[in-house]
Amino acid sequence: MTTAALPAAQTHYQVRFGRGIDGLQAVGAHADVVIWVDALPEPGETTGQKPAKRGHDVHVHGWPELVGVPIIHADLTTRTDAAKWMLEQQVEAGDRVSVAVVAASDGVEDTLAAGAVIDALAGLGIDFSSPEAAVVCASFTGLERAVGHLFSASVAGRTLIAQNGEAAARIVSEASGIDSQSSVVA
Repeated sequence: MTTAALPAAQTHYQVRFGRGIDGLQAVGAHADVVIWVDALPEPGETTGQKPAKRGHDVHVHGWPELVGVPIIHADLTTRTDAAKWMLEQQVEAGDRVSVAVVAASDGVEDTLAAGAVIDALAGLGIDFSSPEAAVVCASFTGLERAVGHLFSASVAGRTLIAQNGEAAARIVSEASGIDSQSSVVA
């Protein structure tokens, strides 16, 4: 990079953590790859569909342009596949690759899912984490057995279920399934 990064970019670390669009701009712009973590659909959405994937890139309205930075979507159900994808990027580069794990919101579900992705990265040896990433990872590992309950009891989970009923309850339940889906890239 030609410009010096602010401390919020966490550039000293291989695994970094941010929240929302501001976090994406702060840590994502200075990382080699980005894993965007969005665990539940927005209230009012009943499909459970995630942002459209094109190759390794995920495009969401309102995201800043991160030219040349591959971005994928992950959640609790695809955390290990996201970590494997990150490892593949590192192998292809033949050098250490930095990753920004960015939670879509500050909600319980996105925090736990981002922590799960960071935990999966650590499981593959990608573990030089910023303090911010380490704290989020610890929130997942400490609460892993309660994830299903926490997803359905969170503000986002309860709101989604209240607005969309039984179908949303299934979506929330499925979203809390650790590694229950595969293929984070199209």
